[in-house]
Amino acid sequence: MSFSFTGIHHVQLAAPPGSEEVARKFFVGILGFEEIEQPEPMKIRGGVWFGFGNYHLHIGIEEPFSPAKKAHPAFEVKNIEALKIHLAENNISFIVDTDYPGVNRIYIEDPWGNRVEILEKCM
Repeated sequence: MSFSFTGIHHVQLAAPPGSEEVARKFFVGILGFEEIEQPEPMKIRGGVWFGFGNYHLHIGIEEPFSPAKKAHPAFEVKNIEALKIHLAENNISFIVDTDYPGVNRIYIEDPWGNRVEILEKCM
């Protein structure tokens, strides 16, 4: 082949109209992502973008909205045990899943019910 994929540019989750402030509180305030400025022509569509390192998460406005219960992004983290404590302190519930050997992982829901996986590879 004369082409090759080089990475994932971004992952997008859907949210209902008017969700931008709630998204900021959750993804910046709770999870510690940074907000990324959208290009001017895209701001009219609504939504908000976040990132950490070289990774981007876009929250897109969808009408009608329906949360993704199976499809999901998976974010790798260092010190998932500290994250669990942080989530509990902020009243964010999570589900522990032990079905993936060599991985400590949890599932949370964003403020609109989209599934989000967070994992740490076991050493």
